[in-house]
Amino acid sequence: MATVTRENIGLLNDKITVKVSKEDYLPNFDKAVKQFSKNANIPGFRKGMVPAGMVKKMHGAAIFSDEVLKTVEKELMGYIQTEKLELFGQPLSLEKEAKNLDPNQPADYSFDFEVGVKPAFDVTPLENNKTTLTKYKVTVTDEMVQEEIERLQLKGGKMTEPETIDSEDNVINVKFEESDAAGNVVAGGIEKENALLVKYFTPAIQEQLKGKKAEDSIVFQLATSFDEQRLGWILKDLGFAADDKEAAKKHFKLTITKVGLIEKRELNEEFFKEVYPAETIATEADFRAKLKEEIEKYWNSEAKNHMHNDLFEVLVHETPIELPKDFLKRWLQVGGEKPKSAEEAEKEYPGFDHQLRWTLISDKLIRDNKLEVSFEELKENAKQKVLGYYGGAAVDGAEWLDSYLDRLLQDEKFVDQTYREMITQKLFDWAEAKVTIKEEEIKAEDFVNLPHKHHHHEH
Repeated sequence: MATVTRENIGLLNDKITVKVSKEDYLPNFDKAVKQFSKNANIPGFRKGMVPAGMVKKMHGAAIFSDEVLKTVEKELMGYIQTEKLELFGQPLSLEKEAKNLDPNQPADYSFDFEVGVKPAFDVTPLENNKTTLTKYKVTVTDEMVQEEIERLQLKGGKMTEPETIDSEDNVINVKFEESDAAGNVVAGGIEKENALLVKYFTPAIQEQLKGKKAEDSIVFQLATSFDEQRLGWILKDLGFAADDKEAAKKHFKLTITKVGLIEKRELNEEFFKEVYPAETIATEADFRAKLKEEIEKYWNSEAKNHMHNDLFEVLVHETPIELPKDFLKRWLQVGGEKPKSAEEAEKEYPGFDHQLRWTLISDKLIRDNKLEVSFEELKENAKQKVLGYYGGAAVDGAEWLDSYLDRLLQDEKFVDQTYREMITQKLFDWAEAKVTIKEEEIKAEDFVNLPHKHHHHEH
């Protein structure tokens, strides 16, 4: 009879020994030989008439070791199931060299495996509301709404080509050439073409540009010609770091190649309809209100993501989970597509550890709280995604939509990814109720500059 024994060899790290005796595998070996002689194609013999002795001679060793290993594996898997062992990855074989398995001298064999055992743990940060998280509320100002309106007015506007520069709203195509202060172009210096709005320059430079037309040029120094934010952009565009103080001292000759002007769209019903095809917006006040609502929606969802990211990090870093690190590093070396060196495994381990903790925590919370996503919900979510992508209510009810959705829902990768996003979302919404949330008003620019705890997770 086969026996399976287990001993602990480290934190959450066990050795499982499978012993098999002749009677465990010999009957299967004989059966396999018979099967083989039935199907073997050996020249000089009719199919199915190959003598077993000959099969044993030619292929015995391979069939024998195959059957021994199959028996061992069956015993091992049976043991893991009966004992309800929760393991990481696959058992690793501890056999360093192949055993000499000789069909002419069948014997009792013993194989050792190493396993990493999943720990039992509690998700302590979610107990009795002891975790406090901040949910930010970004203040949406009238300036933000105004900026968005102007962006939309330009985006939908028509480009005209006036002769000369006559307003800060002119778009100019320009060529930057590195030069000295007198405008002599540096041989082998930086050259770059760009399109800029006149209002990006400082007032003094705007004055110099007024009245200029294609082919005219001016000479200027970067640092004194743009405000700080724009200077950063321009430096990056020219191939420097945004905060390169030395580069900012350089002079450039700027040659205008084309003057343009985008005619801003009028704020009328036709324009409102273009921006919001599904709404009926008649007045500018309603348009502003709608835009404000949309901008608020955007920031709310950003703020929610930020809070969920904080929650993710708290769960991963503050849930006490012991892990069999040494086993996992060995498993990282052999468990993937291609083997890795010990150094590679060491380097990859922190990210792997972080992800693994999240998998353990999220699986446990989903299981313990019976969170699920029904196929109906998944289908609805997919439909909303498609509608959002193809312009909303306009295509709802279109005939192609249903067949397109059916096709999407047969794509395993899409279904799997959508399911994961939705179940993660449900998990966070469920967990939100288990923490204390304090709201805090914040300006958009401060929100964007908030430090991120540790690193981002993938939804």
